[in-house]
Parts: sequence; C-alpha cells; structure tokens
Amino acid sequence: MAQTVAFTKGHGTGNDFVIVADPEGSLALSDDQVAALCDRRFGIGADGILRVVRSAAIAEGAATSDAEWFMDYRNADGSAAEMCGNGTRVFAKYLVDTGLATIDDAPLRIGTRAGVKTLTRSELGFEVDLGPFTIDESDVVIRARGLDVPRPGVGIDVGNPHVVVALGSTAELDELDLTAQPVLTPAPPHGANVEFVVPADPLVRGGVGAIRMRVFERGVGETLSCGTGVAASALAVRHWAGPAAPDAWTVDVPGGTLGVRVVPHADGPHVLLSGPAALVFSGEVALA
Repeated sequence: MAQTVAFTKGHGTGNDFVIVADPEGSLALSDDQVAALCDRRFGIGADGILRVVRSAAIAEGAATSDAEWFMDYRNADGSAAEMCGNGTRVFAKYLVDTGLATIDDAPLRIGTRAGVKTLTRSELGFEVDLGPFTIDESDVVIRARGLDVPRPGVGIDVGNPHVVVALGSTAELDELDLTAQPVLTPAPPHGANVEFVVPADPLVRGGVGAIRMRVFERGVGETLSCGTGVAASALAVRHWAGPAAPDAWTVDVPGGTLGVRVVPHADGPHVLLSGPAALVFSGEVALA
C-alpha cells in the first residue's frame, strides 16, 4: 500500500511549494517522489518541496542546531538546494499558522543548507535576512532563446548561486523564451539561477530603486518569482549603478512585487528580502 502523507500548498508571489511536516525526520522522499509531487499535470504542482523538520533530526541540521526548525528545500526535479528566499517566508507562515513557532515576540530563526536565516514581520508580510553576499565579476556569457546576441552577466551569491543579466528594454524582457534553459559560458560547476533584469526609468524615485525581473531557476525552469533571485538582481543593479546607488529596492516579478534592503552588519553588509506568503490549501496525497 502506498504511503499517504499530509501536505499544505503555499506560495510567495506565485513561487509555489508543497509543504510536508516531518518534525522527527522519519520521511525519506526520493528525487522521483519529489518530482511526482511537484508535477503540475499528474501531481499537486509546485516549484519545490519544503520539508518541515527539526534541525536535531536531520544530519544537515548539525550546522544550524541553534534553530529549532530546518527548511529542507528540494527543487521540482528532486535536487536539494542551498536556500530559497520565497520559501523561507512560506516556511515561516506555516510554522506560525500551525503553532509550531512564534515570530511576534522575537525573530524566527530557521536552518537552511546556507546557514541560519532570521525572519521578522514586515509591511509586505515577512522579511528574511539572507545574510552576506558576494559579487563575482568573472567573465560569463549568457545565451537565451529570444536574445539576439549573447549577453554578459555578473555572478551574485546570496547563499545560492545566481547570474544576473541586464537587458535594454521591457520589450526585450517580455520576448524572452524561458521554456529553454539559458546557456552559461563558462558553466558554473553547480549550475546557477539566471535572472534577466530591466531597470525602471527613472531608476530611483524617492530614494528607492526599481527594476523588473524574470528568472530561470536551476532545477525548476521559469518561475513567477524567485526570492534569492530578486535579491541578487537588486544587488547586481546596485553594483552597476555605483556608489550613489540606493540601499532600498522594489523588484517587480510576474507574480508580484518584493522589497530588498541592504543594511550594515558586523560581518559586512547583509541583504534582506521582504514579501507576502500565503497558504492555499491542505490535503493528503499517496506517495508514488
């Protein structure tokens, strides 16, 4: 008899997840089972899986033992990912709504493969401190269906790898065909999410920068939103704009609008991401 598990479906600006509670770490989902759950025609449908497990119950949680809960994030193809910015907010929403954690009296700390991430409430819903970031200006060229010529990109690491490409117009952004995976040369050893961005005109209003973005997520394909990709895109445009660039940004993605802030910290600047999180429905499903 097939094993049946309870699940909840959630999303952050259209970046959607199947959430499975497994506090004691007794559920071992294979890559094929994750892919089946995420299949949009034969499964529940999602960009990835969020397994809710105690840090003490998972080997990877040893590095995040000061956070009770660990976000075991898997891409839609079953592969494990370091982090998911939208996923952290949906994960927090689930913990708070189910009474597994609180966030009002103190920030909520959750473990990820990219370390502990701290969340607080914000005007948009939840804000997560993604931590320090790095910018890699090594030469990388991106080919994508719909681009007339290959374009240069900049590498941004916010706990997981990204390559950000600037485009010249919203028309060019809209005409991209991201049903095909962009090709990066040289290819990153572990792959990367690829973001295509267009700055607003004017770029800055009232001290806040604004951009539009589309993303091809590693192991998933094009998604309506990617939280870490939103942060990486704002950081890339901020980097290109130079020292006078603002530290606050709004980023429009197909699934909505998110906020990005860069703030000083003892170990160097941190990037923070804010946006909504919603739980849509719950049910039970038989594992393939």
